[in-house]
Amino acid sequence: MLTLKAAGLLDIDSGEIIRPGILHIEDDRIVGVGSDAGNAGDHAEGEVLDLGDLILLPGFMDMEVNLLMGGRGEKPVYSTVQDDPPLRMLRAVGNARRTLHAGFTTVRNLGLFVKTGGYLLDVALGKAIDAGWVDGPRIVPAGHAITPTGGHLDPTMFAAFAPGVLDLTIEEGIANGVDEVRKAVRYQIKHGAQLIKVCVSGGVMSHTGLPGAQHYSDEELRAIVDEAHRRGLRVASHTHGADAVRAAVEAGIDCIEHGFLIDDDAIDLMVERGTYLVPTTRLADAMDVSHAPADLQAKAAEMFPRARTSVLAAYKAGVKIAVGTDAPAIPHGKNADELVALVERGMPPLSVLQAATTTAADLIDVTDRGRLAEGLLADIIGVPGDPVDDITVTQNVRFVMKGGKVYVNK
Repeated sequence: MLTLKAAGLLDIDSGEIIRPGILHIEDDRIVGVGSDAGNAGDHAEGEVLDLGDLILLPGFMDMEVNLLMGGRGEKPVYSTVQDDPPLRMLRAVGNARRTLHAGFTTVRNLGLFVKTGGYLLDVALGKAIDAGWVDGPRIVPAGHAITPTGGHLDPTMFAAFAPGVLDLTIEEGIANGVDEVRKAVRYQIKHGAQLIKVCVSGGVMSHTGLPGAQHYSDEELRAIVDEAHRRGLRVASHTHGADAVRAAVEAGIDCIEHGFLIDDDAIDLMVERGTYLVPTTRLADAMDVSHAPADLQAKAAEMFPRARTSVLAAYKAGVKIAVGTDAPAIPHGKNADELVALVERGMPPLSVLQAATTTAADLIDVTDRGRLAEGLLADIIGVPGDPVDDITVTQNVRFVMKGGKVYVNK
C-alpha cells in the first residue's frame, strides 16, 4: 500500500480544500481518503510519499486532442503527405508523454485527416499505452473523423491539394450519402473506435465556403447518430455555425466541438437536449494564422472574437461544458492553458475544474475517475497552490500519478 501525504486535496464537488491531503493507494485504485480511511488497513506499514506543500486533484481530462498531429518540427501541410503511419505514431508517442506529464490522465483523441490505409492509429496508441510500452494518458479513440468530400476535415480541402493528391477512402472517413456514412461508422467501430467524430460544418481552416456552413445533410447526420447509438457509442461533431449546431443537436449528436458561432436559440436547444459543449476557446488566442492565406485570416478574424464570448453565454444558460484543447491548435503539454482561458472568459474556477474532471467523465460515460474518492482509479495530480483561488497553478503540475503509478514527482 502507498500513502500520499500533501498539504491538502480538493473536493471537486464542493471546492473545499481538505487539509492535510492524505490518500491511500493500492494497485491502481484509491482505497482510502484521509487519516481515518476505514477499510484501508494499517497504513503505517506501507510506503509513504510526502508531497510537501502540494494540493492534490483528480487527473485532468482533455476532451479534444489530436495526438498524432503536431509536435516538434512538424510542418502541418506537408506532414499530411510526407509522414507515413509509423512516423506519425512515433510523433504521437512524444505528444502523449507531454500530455500526461501536464497532468492530463485521460483524453479523447478526435480523429485523423491523414492517409493511413484505414488503420486507426489512435486505437493502436491507446493499446500501447495500456500495455505499458509507452507513457501517455488513457485514450478514448475516435479513429478517423467522418466528413464529406470537400468537407472541413477532408485533407484535400484542408491543405488545398490538387485533385488526386491524398484521396481517402470510406474507411479513412470520407463518406457521402446515407449508405456511405453508415459504412464509415461501422468500419470505425469494427476496428476499435470508442466514439464517432463527424464534421458538421466548416471551420477556420476550410479553404472554401462559410466557416459555419452545414456540410452534411440532416438525413446523413441522423444515419451517423443511429449507427453509433445502436452500438452504444456517442457522437462528437466539429461544428461552428448556429444553424449547423441546431441540426447536429436535432439529429441527436451528443457533443458539439468548438461551437464558436452559436446563438441563443442553439444554446437553448443544447440545454433542452443535454448536449455537451467542448469550446476549445484558448485556440482563439493561441492559434497562429499570420502565415495563412488572406481568406483564412479573415475567417479567423470573424470567428475568434465570437469564440471568446460564446462559451460564457453557453455556461450561463446551463450548457454542460467539458474541457478540450484541440491540441495541437495549442501545443501538446500546454493543455492547462485552456483552463486558464475559460476562467478569463468568465467561468468560475471551480466550474472549470469540474469541466476538466467530473463533467468530462460524464461525457465519456465513466464513473471510475474524476474525483479523489475511495474505489476510483488512482489518477492524481499535484499543484503548488489552491486552483480554486488561482487557476494558473494548473499550468505547473508537480506530481502525476495514473493508475497508481507515479510519472512525475518534482
